[in-house]
Amino acid sequence: MKYAEKMNRLGQETAFMVLARAKELEAAGRSMVHLEIGEPDFDTPSNITEAAITALREGYTHYGPSAGLPEVRECIADYISRDRGIEVGAKNVIVTPGAKPIMFFTILACVEEGDEVLYPNPGFPIYESMINFVGGKAVPLPLKEEREFRFDVADLERLLTPKTKMLIINSPQNPTGGMLTPDDMSDIAEVVKDKDILILSDEIYSKTIYEGEHCTIASHPELLDRIVILDGFSKTYAMTGWRLGYGVMNLELAKHVEKLMNNANSCTASFIQRAAIEALTGPQDEAVKMVDAFRERRDVIVDGLNQIDGFSCLKPQGAFYVFPNIKGTGMSSKELEEFCMETAGVAVLSGTAFGANGEGYIRFSYANSVPNIKEALSRIQSALADRKK
Repeated sequence: MKYAEKMNRLGQETAFMVLARAKELEAAGRSMVHLEIGEPDFDTPSNITEAAITALREGYTHYGPSAGLPEVRECIADYISRDRGIEVGAKNVIVTPGAKPIMFFTILACVEEGDEVLYPNPGFPIYESMINFVGGKAVPLPLKEEREFRFDVADLERLLTPKTKMLIINSPQNPTGGMLTPDDMSDIAEVVKDKDILILSDEIYSKTIYEGEHCTIASHPELLDRIVILDGFSKTYAMTGWRLGYGVMNLELAKHVEKLMNNANSCTASFIQRAAIEALTGPQDEAVKMVDAFRERRDVIVDGLNQIDGFSCLKPQGAFYVFPNIKGTGMSSKELEEFCMETAGVAVLSGTAFGANGEGYIRFSYANSVPNIKEALSRIQSALADRKK
């Protein structure tokens, strides 16, 4: 059977492939420390779980509107209005099973063949994958270590062309943990204010911040109709398996995304949506504790990596990843990824899993315990020392 050519343009999220290989080695008796997957290692707060159970018992087991339950859209709109300091209504919100559909549907609805999309590189791999899938031209916007993995607005201005249809920004950022500053946001707004460009602002890590405060491009009101805020519950509330995300966008685009939801998923599970209300309006103690734990782990892993010969690691401001420079090891990113897994028993991700500009770097997720992080660092340091003998 001949399959559609566009399937050859579709990439994958490498973390799941590395996880599968690590599990194979574990099944064969190898000990493995998992620092590859971007998933909080905490349980979902119990009040959120209880809200979902209550919703099941109350009969929230049937189809709902494709755009989301009205009360959930209203709750999200209230939260975004307060948290981001902007005015949005329930009709601006589309609820989806996870946040990835907001990427997919926004790109599908807005990007035609030949349109150019600027995206962070290294960056979340699904950006580039979906741009290529729909026939757009993926234009990498380099994130620079010397700028703490923030892109240079001068590069943005240089890369804009009459074919530019969309700009994707992500702050705090995966895989680097870098954050754009308020000045960066103002500079971006100044560059694109007179351009007919949609901005997809991936803010999924907006509550996982260690220094400073989250800032959003949506705080520039002149751009609001051309901004899609992507957010969700997976990272903040350890709800990765629940599959619950949302987008906030202008009313016209919301109708298109609702239509795509209708065709692709029908709706997001109703009882899971009801849990979203509790997540946003209930106690935030557990979410705060998670960030405190991640902060401690960040400090441990950064200090430890900087003691390994050939590694140099910046301290990230947000998310739960570090992206050390490993050029001093003499290995490529992919070679070191394989060395860490096969020799040291530590699962990590090559920087090139996040784009060509990730060469020379490795991503570690520190969504694991401090003892396990210390064990991983010890294994890598020992394996590299043995390699030099």
